[in-house]
Amino acid sequence: MALRMGNATGRYGVVLRKGDADAGGVLVVLRGREGLSVLTQIRTAAGAPAWLRGTGAAAVDQEAADAYVARQVRFDADLWVLEFESPDLLPPFEATLV
Repeated sequence: MALRMGNATGRYGVVLRKGDADAGGVLVVLRGREGLSVLTQIRTAAGAPAWLRGTGAAAVDQEAADAYVARQVRFDADLWVLEFESPDLLPPFEATLV
């Protein structure tokens, strides 16, 4: 669904890595004008779903984004990794960023 939403708004996306269809979490790589940002799924203190910029508040280069993704995949082999073109480093879907 996220890929369709991105494609509909001109923020084209691809699946970089397929994870477990039933239990896999999702990492989202956003490719912007200034660099990249990787979002990871989390829960707020109230238990609501949210996204965290795992690579930090500022954009990072390709090497740093790849290293972050590789570390997370070593920790959880079931992860899906999606990438979107996002000039402003905002996700193409409704998301609470913390």
